[in-house]
Amino acid sequence: MELTERELTNPWEGVLITPAAGADVGVLVLTGSSGRIDRERARILAEQGIATLAIRWFGGPGQSPGICEVPLETFVAAVDLLHASGVRRIGILGVSKGAEAALLTAVHDPRVDVVMALSPTSRVWSNVGSGRDGERLPYRSSWTWREQPLPFVPMDDSWTATQPTSGPVAIREWYELSEKTFSHLVPPAEIPVEKARADLLLVAGGDDAMWPSLPFAEQLAQRRRSAGAQVRLLTRQDAGHRPRLPGETRASASPHFQYGGTPDADTLLGAAAWPHILDALGSGG
Repeated sequence: MELTERELTNPWEGVLITPAAGADVGVLVLTGSSGRIDRERARILAEQGIATLAIRWFGGPGQSPGICEVPLETFVAAVDLLHASGVRRIGILGVSKGAEAALLTAVHDPRVDVVMALSPTSRVWSNVGSGRDGERLPYRSSWTWREQPLPFVPMDDSWTATQPTSGPVAIREWYELSEKTFSHLVPPAEIPVEKARADLLLVAGGDDAMWPSLPFAEQLAQRRRSAGAQVRLLTRQDAGHRPRLPGETRASASPHFQYGGTPDADTLLGAAAWPHILDALGSGG
């Protein structure tokens, strides 16, 4: 398929990849705390006849250096661009913190038709990295809406890793401890996915070592079902935090964090999710 790639510098860095013949479906691709523009994932989706926009949503010019009080309007502006391109159906595909952003954007912007949340959270967490002031502490919300910070769950810094500090660390237990320590702050921080008009596809691995994405996904699914809203949940117990879609390169090991799963299990979860992603977007499957 012939594709056109357009580099973007305003209002954020990114790339818009569109089929030369045009597209009825558009999708916004959001990475997690890497902050990168996921060109590979964008191209794979565009090859399916989907107008695909991948953006740098923090760490770029004029943006917060970390995931700290990032305006949800960042993603609304991306929906604006897709909407202006003439697509009839708009989706957001996010992973990890990008999934958190995708879910929250759908809650606040009814133009989002479908969210595909990979390794999601069911609640808003505190900042990862520093804010515009260059400070990481005290903890603040990851997100704002109309210049107001969203309620969030902070991290309990009394946590210490159980494995040796010389290698990559699994921090899932840090999130689990923080939920217990700040249990009174969890209810207001819950992402109200039952209010989103969008369809919802959740993909999570049971061996996620970054945070407990499968229990989070099950909470999101239950909230949707209780409200009579559409939801689909795909899981694989031996997969980790980084499911890989067909055609994507395997994720490289991190010197800092353990992500859980295995390359094979992560690839199998992504392969199982792929037809559901295309079906959710209305692009086949």
